Amino acid sequence: MEDNIEIEISETNRGNEQIIINKKHKFNFSFQRKDKSKIYRCIEYKTLNKCKSLIILNDKKEVLKYESLHNHLEKEIDVSISVAKHRIKEEIKKNSIPMDIKPKHIFNAVSQEMGLICPDYSTIRSQIIRNINKQFPPNIKSFDDIPIESEYYKTKRNENFMIFKNTDLIIFQSPFQAYLFSNYYKNIFADGTFYAAPKFSYQSNTLITTINFHYDFEQGISNAAKKVFPNINIKYCVWYYKRSLEKQKNILRYHEVKNNNDYNNFQQFLEYFNKNYLPKYNVNNWNYYENIEHLTNNASESYNSYLNNIFPNKPLFYKLIYILKEEENLSYNDYQRRTKGNWKKEQKIFSATDEIKILIENYKSKEINLFYNGCNRNELIKLWKECLIDLNDININLK
Repeated sequence: MEDNIEIEISETNRGNEQIIINKKHKFNFSFQRKDKSKIYRCIEYKTLNKCKSLIILNDKKEVLKYESLHNHLEKEIDVSISVAKHRIKEEIKKNSIPMDIKPKHIFNAVSQEMGLICPDYSTIRSQIIRNINKQFPPNIKSFDDIPIESEYYKTKRNENFMIFKNTDLIIFQSPFQAYLFSNYYKNIFADGTFYAAPKFSYQSNTLITTINFHYDFEQGISNAAKKVFPNINIKYCVWYYKRSLEKQKNILRYHEVKNNNDYNNFQQFLEYFNKNYLPKYNVNNWNYYENIEHLTNNASESYNSYLNNIFPNKPLFYKLIYILKEEENLSYNDYQRRTKGNWKKEQKIFSATDEIKILIENYKSKEINLFYNGCNRNELIKLWKECLIDLNDININLK
């Protein structure tokens, strides 16, 4: 038997005990004898090599016998991967909150201990993520599997977080968020994201605090909002509205109108507008003539973009809930600081909205003057065209 034998305890991918000898050879558990000593055989025992090497350990993991009869090459790289996986798995088990575990952070800590023999992160990343996912509750695979009650439906302040569930919809809202809705209800901004929705679901929707409901040009959502809030005012996002008109403008080669002073194409553009927007959508839903304070639903769009950055694509159901609760708690703390005067938001001196207001008021005056002085249709078309050109020239980041 060798004089210096370095033993390290590891395990197979299936969770069975494995012994590492001198960072070169792996031995899998074979059987236990009556005296509780255990026999481990080289992993090449059941291969074509039929290696007869074995090691016997007592119940204190002390070496009773070691027969080094290896007839194959040493596998230091393979051994290092097994050791790294095992150590990382043990570190993961120590963490009481698996959702907070960062795979790369765990790997960095273990790699410093192992030194040069540690394998590259990319070779074991998938195994690390699988071990983390095993710490989660059983994954939800359909809406029917979602429980009505769960310990995960509690915020960090131990308040109820899940408030509604039926066959195809589940709503999460804390008492704090309900308070915001009841006290800051003038404008609600809504948007949906496919990226952050679990695999079994279709879409995740975000509502940000009900007098005005801001959303994309989607009649299905606005009709549903009307059923829930009969007295609500629907306000469609100008960015989607502008994009649709821009597309039609390009089709009609509207840029030629500017160069040739020919209004025929622009009249076709107005006819398209009349056909597609006036009869299909309530004018009040997209007309911001008297109020341009909130032209878009950028508040919810930007928040969904933020969520897409912190969520994995198609996250596990409980991972989704955990991150939503973390965000809810951040919002709660942020609100408490702001209401106590610890944080103050700087006021913008002059915004793009102010610039648009000045431009609109200017064209209102021109329109009134045309009516008083008598005008024909072509003069009004020319005025509207100039207004659109000036609006388009204003550098506004609507998206």
